[in-house]
Amino acid sequence: MDEMLLLRHGETEWSRTGRHTGLTDVPLTSAGEEQARALASVVKACTFDLVLVSPAQRARRTAELAGLTDCEVDPNLWEFDYGGYEGVTTPEIRTSHPGWYLWRDGVIPGDAHHPGESVEQVGARADRVIARARQAEGRVALVAHGHILRVLAARWLGLPPQDGRLFKLDTGTYSRLGFEHAEPVVTTWNAPAT
Repeated sequence: MDEMLLLRHGETEWSRTGRHTGLTDVPLTSAGEEQARALASVVKACTFDLVLVSPAQRARRTAELAGLTDCEVDPNLWEFDYGGYEGVTTPEIRTSHPGWYLWRDGVIPGDAHHPGESVEQVGARADRVIARARQAEGRVALVAHGHILRVLAARWLGLPPQDGRLFKLDTGTYSRLGFEHAEPVVTTWNAPAT
């Protein structure tokens, strides 16, 4: 593998309002669709040997609007399962759990559709994606979500999954992971499409 291009999906109503959006399948807003279309300028400059996308419609639609047509859905790219915090904002969580921080405190169990997962479990999924990507011959594109991509960047660098906290990632942005002297590095992070 030469390089991984990471695309975070465009804006959704829940991302715009700060609601934790894990397994709830919400669509892009019109602004999110524009962000996704803007990513085409990054995508068209590359040829990809492997394109993996989260099963969520917000990721699949972003891939489509960005011009990635030959995508394979990979369930390992689902967003963090926020469990009982699904659809809830950080300020709302902090009313009952002052100082709560996802990367330190984790989530509470939810219902059968949102059981929740630990950051270590997200890290294990990220490791599976990285292992698969490394088998590709050339460039790889991944279209997914903020927290899973942040964990993936940490794991790419050999850091613990909790260090995903160090990599802020906005909607509709792209990042690149690659190599310097055969060692994994971040070459671009949280860049807006122009």
